[in-house]
Amino acid sequence: MAEVLLLHHVLGRTKGVEAIADQLREAGHIVHVPDLFDGRMFSSLEEGLVYVKEIGFEEVTARGVRAASGLSCDVVYAGFSLGVAAAQQLAQTREGARGALFFHACLPTSAFESQWPVDLPVQIHAMSADPFFVEDGDINAARELVASANHAELFLYEGKDHLFTDSSLPSFDAGATKLVIKRVLEFLT
Repeated sequence: MAEVLLLHHVLGRTKGVEAIADQLREAGHIVHVPDLFDGRMFSSLEEGLVYVKEIGFEEVTARGVRAASGLSCDVVYAGFSLGVAAAQQLAQTREGARGALFFHACLPTSAFESQWPVDLPVQIHAMSADPFFVEDGDINAARELVASANHAELFLYEGKDHLFTDSSLPSFDAGATKLVIKRVLEFLT
């Protein structure tokens, strides 16, 4: 059994994010899903990004980091897109992390003024033609992370949708998400 801190994407703590958390709970894991947006949810990436700009990207990341303050150090840090920033910062800099799961995003390890802990396991999941993941450079950051760590895997799924794991969105891909969940559950055991 693992304890997981799961940080939501720019649309908020949607039913799809909760559905992923519930699948992990059903497998026996403890999953925390803090609401970084104080109950707000958005129907488009553009609306969510406007809100993030209003409160500040740094503040959203700080909220994710603060969400870990009451947890033990032996946690798997997971994030969807926007939530990856805090999850990666925690995994990379908080002593005792158990692992990391990044969905739809990955940042350069240099963003956190430290190296990735070479023995810290990580999985990165994204679609191979997702414009946010590919054109914004996340795929390069993911490949660099995988090359620098002993236990790192990058899984690319066929398609171009960004938030394909969120069952509450039109971009949801049930087949790809089923494979994501299978790989994540193997990772957590």
